[in-house]
Amino acid sequence: MAKVTYNNKNAVFYQSLKADVEKYFKENGIPKTGNWRLYIKTLILIPAAVFSYVFLLTQQYSNMAGIGVSLLLGLSLAGVGFNIMHDACHGSYSSKKWVNELLGLTLNALGGNAFIWKQKHNVIHHTYTNVDGIDDDIAKSPVIRQCQTQVWKPAHRIQHIYLWLVYALSSFLWVFVIDMVKYGTKRIYTTTMNKMDTREHVIFWLSKLLYVVFYIAIPVYVVGWAAWGVGFLFMHVALGLSLSVVFQLAHVIEETEFEFSGKEDKEIETEWAVHQIRTTANFAPKNKVISWFVGGLNFQVEHHLFPRISHVHYPALSKIVERKCQEFNIQYHCMPTMISAIRSHYRFMKQLGQRPELAA
Repeated sequence: MAKVTYNNKNAVFYQSLKADVEKYFKENGIPKTGNWRLYIKTLILIPAAVFSYVFLLTQQYSNMAGIGVSLLLGLSLAGVGFNIMHDACHGSYSSKKWVNELLGLTLNALGGNAFIWKQKHNVIHHTYTNVDGIDDDIAKSPVIRQCQTQVWKPAHRIQHIYLWLVYALSSFLWVFVIDMVKYGTKRIYTTTMNKMDTREHVIFWLSKLLYVVFYIAIPVYVVGWAAWGVGFLFMHVALGLSLSVVFQLAHVIEETEFEFSGKEDKEIETEWAVHQIRTTANFAPKNKVISWFVGGLNFQVEHHLFPRISHVHYPALSKIVERKCQEFNIQYHCMPTMISAIRSHYRFMKQLGQRPELAA
């Protein structure tokens, strides 16, 4: 794999920004980890998921009610991922490492794997955001074209229509296919995966087995194949759509930029922090409901600049970051509403679906 570096020799922007952020925490006398707001979310979201699961297995209900609760289960699981798992795997949920490690395993309860995700997300995605050829989150695919440097295929003409179905199936594919491919090949896109020790191998297979037991075997035994199939489908539709859309609105819209890594080594002309701002966007910053549910990931710019700070601090940090961007004349991407961000993503994907010569 070609080596990609940043021009960090004169990283004055990030140095200045970090100084202002450190001043904010020092003057307010608050830790950078989660606080009571995050703990309350934990006490709401995990019980909501458990309640939905138990309700579906133990109660009598109509078909529509079953679909509704299955959707609620999927949304609850997405909320756990956005809020609890995400902060924990970044080491920002708590100052105690064992708490972060334990709550990071909530990802395994969703069907994923914390070990693989930490390298895929914390290391690769956060270092090489929107770098085509390295960032696994925009990995080339025969189904979806996510930037101009990726190969165009005829099917992409209508990708703006069918991509919502792909997003709806994404969590199912993640659990049963993508994780298995990464585990088997020991690669995350073009990057060699860190070696798993015996403990991580056991956790990988045990959590996958428990997923099959709790999400398939027990429900099928209790409610039968048909009811389980419908509920399982709608659970993954809610989970997959939520996870995919939030990521795409943060990185794959008209306003964000992309880089390309080919066979030759490359130095990106800006410092790492400026690259993060150019490739990332916020959305719906004033919508408290969305901010609560997505774990502050609508403040994606702040998250990429300070991934080890809990998301509960992002609204306050956004004011500091935006002010610093203005000072250094750097474009700060922020879509005012979620609808405006979805429209931008839709237009961008439609544009990428055109034949390159026609789009030009």
